[in-house]
Amino acid sequence: MRPLAPTTYLVRNAGKTIPLIGVIVLAVLLVCGIISLINSIPLSIRVIYLYNKEFLGISPRGDPTQTLKIVEEIKKESPVPVERAIICRATSNQVRSIVGKWPFVVIGLEQKDMDWYMKRQLSNGIQGRLPIPGSPEAVISGPVAKNLNLKIGSVLLSPESNESYSQKHVKVVGIADTDRWLMFTSVEYLRKYHFPPIDLAMILAKDVQQQTKLDAWAERHFKGRRVQVWTYQQIEKNTREMFATLYQILNVVIGTLALVITIMMGMLMNIYQSQRLVEFGLLQAIGYTKKQLLRRVLVESVLVVIAGWMIGMVLGYGLLILAQKLMMEPKSFALDPADPTAFAYTIPIPFAILVVAIATVVLRFRSFDPVGIVERRLV
Repeated sequence: MRPLAPTTYLVRNAGKTIPLIGVIVLAVLLVCGIISLINSIPLSIRVIYLYNKEFLGISPRGDPTQTLKIVEEIKKESPVPVERAIICRATSNQVRSIVGKWPFVVIGLEQKDMDWYMKRQLSNGIQGRLPIPGSPEAVISGPVAKNLNLKIGSVLLSPESNESYSQKHVKVVGIADTDRWLMFTSVEYLRKYHFPPIDLAMILAKDVQQQTKLDAWAERHFKGRRVQVWTYQQIEKNTREMFATLYQILNVVIGTLALVITIMMGMLMNIYQSQRLVEFGLLQAIGYTKKQLLRRVLVESVLVVIAGWMIGMVLGYGLLILAQKLMMEPKSFALDPADPTAFAYTIPIPFAILVVAIATVVLRFRSFDPVGIVERRLV
């Protein structure tokens, strides 16, 4: 119905248009995929250690006589009301991530604290039962069970393991229904079979929303003293610092990729427009001005770039969902298919391509001779 509309040529010459769109789609997919997978590493750290967000961890740095004194000091001087102070012990284990194994803590709790701790960690219940005091038994959460391929009756700690050593085989007797990563056992068992013989403390604010305030106060209050403090804010800070250099390298890689794609697209656009010189000459011969021709070509370029970018975004999201379902979820690995950072990194690609395309078209039309085209002087 509109033979001279900008979309007419694109639709009727799909064999030339689709490869241009395809290059942009592939560039968006590549950038989006790389950023999402890289971001899954710090995301995994935050997800795996999210349980620490619910409490302030305290260690007396090797002096077992100071644990209760530190707890009393916190209760008296805390800027927010303290609901509970859990005296516990801990031993180590490891979990799997997409970049290898990471350390994880197995907390030893008294029986009276176990149910309360699970509720604090948003557990909806437990499959199985709680550990018997003093017995080599443990409870893990659903994500840990999937990650380590464990079930009720599986061994969590054992004498044969260097990564998760225990004098006896500690078996899983319960799986908590929560998205948090949890491992806990009987504190009586850890006190009997694990060293050093030092009690730790978990301090929990009465208002969960004020736990961050309590954590920040403890970091300042005990700075320089013989007290080690564990907070979720420290994990966040260490994660940012750990990956700062990696993201600088990633910026260089993505910038180089965008430059290569842009140059390639500029060359393709130049070839694409050169093949249409006769069309442009005829259009100008029947009354089109250079300004109208330029506007027409620019509209076509914008449509091609936007179409490629949007299709790439949709396909990228779909492929990331597929990767999450098939690769990540079976092992409880973390991946955000809707990662805003990943999609934000794709924005410079269409803009850079559009700038090069516009520059190519403008330079082409500066010396454009429609009479020569019509007279077949140029091919």
